[in-house]
Amino acid sequence: QVQLVESGGGWAQPGGSLRLSCTPSKTIFTVGVMGWYRRAPGKQRELVADIRSFGSPNYAASVKGRFTISRDNADNTVYLHMNSLQPEDTAVYYCYADVKETFYSTYQEEWGQGTLVTVSP
Repeated sequence: QVQLVESGGGWAQPGGSLRLSCTPSKTIFTVGVMGWYRRAPGKQRELVADIRSFGSPNYAASVKGRFTISRDNADNTVYLHMNSLQPEDTAVYYCYADVKETFYSTYQEEWGQGTLVTVSP
């Protein structure tokens, strides 16, 4: 079973920056879309950003111009560069990916465990 391993969460001041990373636990056949969701306290989970294997990033309106999603197809790692952080960005961030493990596999959506980002003075 493929697992997604997240890192980079923690605390930042308003206006600060953090970088989240997510990578599969083992080598797989191919990976389609990868991205990040988040769940803020008292709110529904929402899409933050995602990106196709060839590029074409997509962002939530609330993070456009501040966050940048990117990926390295050599190791299927996806990154979320978060700049100009605001207290409203405080949430648990979840990595996801559409994964085809082997030539014989179908695509399945995999999720990370979540990493907490806290933005406060």
